[in-house]
Formats: sequence, structure tokens, C-alpha cells
Amino acid sequence: MTQRISPSRKRRRLREGLASGRLQRLPGAFSPLAARAVADHGFDGVYVSGAALAADLALPDIGLTTLTEVAGRGGQIARATDLPTLIDADTGFGEVSNVARSIAAFEDAGLAGLHLEDQVNPKRCGHLDGKQVVPAAEMVRRVQAAVRARTDPDFVVCARTDARAVEGLDAAIDRAKAYVDAGADMVFPEAMRDEAEFAAFRAAVDVPLLANMTEFGASPLLTVDQLQDLGYNAVIWPVSSLRAAMGAVEALLGTLHEQGTQASVVDRMQTRARLYELVDYASYAEFDRALYDFEIPGRDA
Repeated sequence: MTQRISPSRKRRRLREGLASGRLQRLPGAFSPLAARAVADHGFDGVYVSGAALAADLALPDIGLTTLTEVAGRGGQIARATDLPTLIDADTGFGEVSNVARSIAAFEDAGLAGLHLEDQVNPKRCGHLDGKQVVPAAEMVRRVQAAVRARTDPDFVVCARTDARAVEGLDAAIDRAKAYVDAGADMVFPEAMRDEAEFAAFRAAVDVPLLANMTEFGASPLLTVDQLQDLGYNAVIWPVSSLRAAMGAVEALLGTLHEQGTQASVVDRMQTRARLYELVDYASYAEFDRALYDFEIPGRDA
């Protein structure tokens, strides 16, 4: 049972990473075990996607999940590693007072930060058509509420704008600047259309920027090196691990249905030894021996 660092230290680690000049890589994790694999492969942090969490509950990404569900699952994932975990808080789960309550819930759950978006409530996936955004002044109030409500100043408040697809690039940049003035620590420009648009945001906004490299979306799949050269500070691959896992699950189920056995795909499965390594059986056994490897005087009397 390995020693875990405190949530406050994880938050400082995220801030230090964002200020380091090196792109912070945060793959999405849909479960604590997936988060453990993220850490084991040497990444800088973990991302919890609202879309992945909804999909894992067999729900569409249209704002159906609750604060309790998201904070609970986010906390389970955050506790699985020593990496900082950034979570998708959608529109804040309600009005301005709900945003403040959301901050408290995510701080208590051990998250290192969150992002709020300027869509109307209920929202929809950022790479779907037909999105609507609230007036910029309303999003400013959301950001101000989040900043005011946090008790740990290292907790990162990231403002996501979906305005590019609704109002155009220039309007999205203007919104981002207003959100920074309201106290946002980082900006997440959603659904950029090409590398030039990513560059335009970097030229216009002074705080750290987050890039979303989701598959099947509006944005090109830029590499870590490309994003580093563009001056971005963080990148997320929000649903990649869930898509890969479900692709494997569907292939397995097809094989079972057609062949009546999993024998032909066993070599593509995670081994028992690797699973035990990720869940850290060895340290739990050592912890147990340290507690119970003793004799009680007079026990046999």
C-alpha cells in the first residue's frame, strides 16, 4: 500500500507543470484502474471527461449526470494515483450558487482543478452541432463564483469557451479574455478548426491554454510536439481510453458469440500478473504483514 501525496500537493504540482514551459499530458481515465495505468506510463496528470463518465453510465453527453455522480467518480479516480486530476464540470451543475457548491465538492473529493464551460444548461458535447452559449456576462459570473468559492488557492479554475462554433473565432477569443479578467487560471478553447486557430488563441490569451485532442471531432489531431511548438500548456485525450476499451470489449463479445470461447483473443487481454501489478497486490500484502507479524505474550497460556 504505497503512500499517497495530499490533494494540496497535487494541485501545486499541476500549477507548477502549467508554468514549466513543458506541455502537460493528461489522458482521460474512465476508472481508477485506468488512472493507475496513466500514471504507470509516465504521464503528467489525469483527466476525467464528462462525456466519458456519461457514456460509462450508458447516457448521452447532454448534461444528465449530477454533481454527486461526477464528484464521486472523480474522487475515486483522483485517489488512485499521485498525479493531479483535472475534471470536467460542464456548466457548473446549475446557477452561480451551484457553481460555488460544485467547487466545494470537487475540492473535498481531492481534484486538482476543473473546467467550466459557457454553454447553456443543459449542455451538449462540444463537438456536436447546434450548441448554444450563454451571454459572456453570465459565464463571467460562473468563473467569479468558482474563484471566490475555492478554499485552496492552488485549485485550478479553467474556463472553457464553446463560442467558436456559435459566434466565430474572434468572439471566442474576446470571451476568453473576459474569463481571464474574471479570474480564470487557464482557458480551454473548444472545437478549434485548424492549427491556425490554435495559434490565434495562443497569440491573444496570456494564461495557460488547454488543447482537446478528441477523436472524431472538429479539431485536427495535433501531436504533443506540435502543441508544444504552438505554446500550449496542457493537452487532454478525453475519451480515447474508453473508446479503446470498448472497442476491445465489443471485439471480445463478437468472438464469444461466434466462437463460443475467448481462446482466440486471450493473447490480447491484460494478463493477471499485469492487473495485480496495477492494483498493487504486493504492497497490500507487505502492509498486512507489517501490522500482523507479531506474537501476543501469554497467548497460549
